[in-house]
Amino acid sequence: MKKVLFLALAAASFTFTSCDSKTEDKQEATAEAVEANGEAKADAMEEQADAVRDSADATADKMEDAADATDAPATTAPATTPAQ
Repeated sequence: MKKVLFLALAAASFTFTSCDSKTEDKQEATAEAVEANGEAKADAMEEQADAVRDSADATADKMEDAADATDAPATTAPATTPAQ
């Protein structure tokens, strides 16, 4: 009888140890909030980086287009007259 009672108490104690405490739940919620905040900041930084890249690409394209527009057409060398 004592063995059965001891096993029942042991089983009951294991079920209670698997339950989360309010403190543990609060800490986990705080950790998840910190993680979510970090992810949001990282996403915002990635969007800013993309915007900077896009702006730089657009500026470079405009500069290349301007350089292409100012290229002088190729001229041929002046014809020389034969010496007399």
